[in-house]
Amino acid sequence: MPYVIFALKWRPNNFDEIIGQDNVVTTLKNAIAKNRLPHAYLFAGPRGVGKTSTARILAKALNCKNGTGVNPCGSCPVCNDISAGRSLDVIEIDGASNRGIDEIRALRENVKFAPAQAKFKIYIIDEVHQITSEGFNALLKTLEEPPPYVKFIFATTHPHKVIPTILSRCQRLDFRRIPALGILTQLEKIARAEKIEVSKEVLFAIAKSSDGSLRDAESVLDQLFSFAKENISLADIISMLGWVEQDFLFNITDKIVNKDGRGALILFGEIIDKGKDLNNLLANLIEHFRNLMVAKVTDADQDLIDLPQDVCRRLLEQSRSFTLEEIFYAFNILVNTQEVSKRMDSLRIPLEISLVKLADYKKTVNSTSPRVSPQKSIRDNPAAAPAIEEKKPQEPKKQDNEPVISGDAESYPVSLDNIREAWAGIVGNLEKVKMSVATYLNEGSAIKLENNVLTVAFPVNYSLHKESLESRENKAIIEKAILQTLNTQLRVNFILSKEAAGSKEQHSSSFVKSAIQTFKGRVIGET
Repeated sequence: MPYVIFALKWRPNNFDEIIGQDNVVTTLKNAIAKNRLPHAYLFAGPRGVGKTSTARILAKALNCKNGTGVNPCGSCPVCNDISAGRSLDVIEIDGASNRGIDEIRALRENVKFAPAQAKFKIYIIDEVHQITSEGFNALLKTLEEPPPYVKFIFATTHPHKVIPTILSRCQRLDFRRIPALGILTQLEKIARAEKIEVSKEVLFAIAKSSDGSLRDAESVLDQLFSFAKENISLADIISMLGWVEQDFLFNITDKIVNKDGRGALILFGEIIDKGKDLNNLLANLIEHFRNLMVAKVTDADQDLIDLPQDVCRRLLEQSRSFTLEEIFYAFNILVNTQEVSKRMDSLRIPLEISLVKLADYKKTVNSTSPRVSPQKSIRDNPAAAPAIEEKKPQEPKKQDNEPVISGDAESYPVSLDNIREAWAGIVGNLEKVKMSVATYLNEGSAIKLENNVLTVAFPVNYSLHKESLESRENKAIIEKAILQTLNTQLRVNFILSKEAAGSKEQHSSSFVKSAIQTFKGRVIGET
């Protein structure tokens, strides 16, 4: 017999075999039992979670000759023909290659003919969102009032791209990503049946990497079986797919906890020497700090982290070495690294800088620098800002936007250019008080100064930065930093602006400044 890949061989044949879609299965079973089936369904959800398989099972359940209850028998001629894809009454159409008005007109004409041997004529259209608007419009009338023997089942990964007039004529069922533990159970079943020697640790690694897609997980297991043959180990899957080990994520995070920048770079170099995908590594690091946050807030709730219990325990233990603010700071640094990497040819340099910066975080916060008079700061070097006392600022007692100032402060007039020149100093001083505020503010651009109100603009996709800085406490910190740096009393206002993306190019130099500060370097050859 010809070889059949696992994803096809282990496709579910009845509703009870469908994994992780209990809400959909219950709805369809009840509809069949009560004979309350609509003429059109829309199955929406991620790839590989069972949309097309469920559509076939529904088609078999409606047309089965020997079925008992709601499940098809799976052995009658009708069920066999539908499973093999050769039924004349169950027509599967690829929406990507049959998307035009001519193909839909042909479909509309064929709908008029009664089924050849089954009770219902069923059209299953996959990736239906790819059909053109003209094609949808040609189908509207037929979809709204089809013949009684016709059913439509649409499947899509992008339901928002289906036009509203089609959506309103369908009953929508949403398919979910399958939990890793649900995929693990199915992979164990396949491994036992196929007599594959593989550990539970390896199967869970496959399940976790599939991002909720059972089909992807089955394909990886199939590929791994061909690659390793017998007694598959975790090293085999890491070697074949270039994944990053969970231990590495814990180890490099431990280097950050211990403020060991050198050790973090050595570990990072070892990963590079093994040929790992750096984009995958960065994504895994971001997810690791997300899991640390969840572990710290929920005591490592396994349902929210979706990892084995022993890994959850390690996450909980490691999370105790961080405050929530430090986790947020690390997350923000790593996400910003992704943004910077889009403007550079290499991800290695920004990721190395970020790892050292994270390892040096506590040193930066606890460092002190000599106080400099504000007047001298403006006169000699606007970017050289004095240190701010390391204590949480008092809440403003006046208006929400009014800065906290000292009673003996004497205000000096400044221009927008003065503020721009002193921007690095303002951000540098904020790092001594609250690193997250400094990091967010560094992504903004001072664009306007009017009536003692400084407007700072962020690109339109930086709404998180704007909302965070608009809190009462954070505004007070920023306004105090401006006052002590420039010896002038200003209020700050934050906006989102498309123009900020252009001015942010000026700020991409801030990444270079960060690198210089991190590695204690200097720019040479500058004129």
